[in-house]
Amino acid sequence: MLFHVRMDVALPHDLDPHRRTELLHAERDRLLELQKMGVWTHLWQVVGQYGAIGILDVPTNDELHAFLSSLPLWEFMRVEVTPLATHSSDQDAQP
Repeated sequence: MLFHVRMDVALPHDLDPHRRTELLHAERDRLLELQKMGVWTHLWQVVGQYGAIGILDVPTNDELHAFLSSLPLWEFMRVEVTPLATHSSDQDAQP
């Protein structure tokens, strides 16, 4: 199943700078790992905001939640998930 995921990050202003750096590096590493696994198929930065949009390909809602909650910045995110289906007018879906 494909999911459109919007993630907005709000790190606390008083977060220790060393901890902030650790979290950002760990987040990058985890995102790269999920991309290499084929779970995170697309990832975009939202221009002018501390947020991202991704397309994830996972078999179940539970697995989606497990992958998202494994992100190091999870506790600082607001996440919106939209399940996706192939559109009948998609040129790649035509017989």
